[in-house]
Amino acid sequence: MILVTGATGTVGSEVVKALSGRGQPFRAGYRTRPQNVPSGVDAVQLDFDKPETLGPALRGVETVFLLSNTVAPEANVVREAKGAGVKRIVKLSVRHAAQEEFTFAKWHRALERAIEGSGLAWTFLRPNSFMQNVVNYMGQTVKAQGAIYTAAPDAPVAHIDARDIGAAAARALSEGGHEGKAYELDGPEPLTYHQIAATLTRVVGREVRCVPISDEDSRKGAIGAGMPEDYADALVDLERFYRTGKAGGGAPDLRQLLGREGTQFEKFAHDYAAALR
Repeated sequence: MILVTGATGTVGSEVVKALSGRGQPFRAGYRTRPQNVPSGVDAVQLDFDKPETLGPALRGVETVFLLSNTVAPEANVVREAKGAGVKRIVKLSVRHAAQEEFTFAKWHRALERAIEGSGLAWTFLRPNSFMQNVVNYMGQTVKAQGAIYTAAPDAPVAHIDARDIGAAAARALSEGGHEGKAYELDGPEPLTYHQIAATLTRVVGREVRCVPISDEDSRKGAIGAGMPEDYADALVDLERFYRTGKAGGGAPDLRQLLGREGTQFEKFAHDYAAALR
């Protein structure tokens, strides 16, 4: 039995879809939005900060797909998983976690080390920025103002489609041979936000501009949207890392896992156009 944590989120929901297509027995753990779990899927309420929800979710589970927004509470799951007889953890980490050059990388690498020291078998998936972030975090201004606001407008980033991450995770979860491996997952092409805006202009049928902003304005915008201050600071630090040019991709791991190239941003934009018009 596989437990998929964060099963109603951007990546977790794609893992659920990919596992469903494989006929693999799994359980979907959700913190909120149970209505987003597909009909017929074994589902359980799961909150990393509430220990009483961990035992029922982990019952009979051999492999855990582990992800969260804030990372630190994942340590609770690692501890409980070992006591519950779980054999392996497949953790959603972040690209360049091993180098720890930005805040998210430091947070994730700390959890990776905890998993490595737990005695459990492990696999780490380290994806680059999600293409879906354009919809989830920039979609409102794209629709209302025809604009993308970013402090890293010229930085080339190999954005990856979360659907490809879900497919890669399903393989790592349901097949052998992935233990002790860390996969760096890039999209197929490095794109700046200016290039993304140009693609959206073609696809949605009206002008979308990339508007450069300062780090401070980026931070204020994130906090104004309801993000905790430490998470907003981490996002600013991520944009600083992007400006170094080190997120431009080139890792072959996604292609090796899927046997194909990742999804091009143009296709992603067409598939999600309705959410951006």
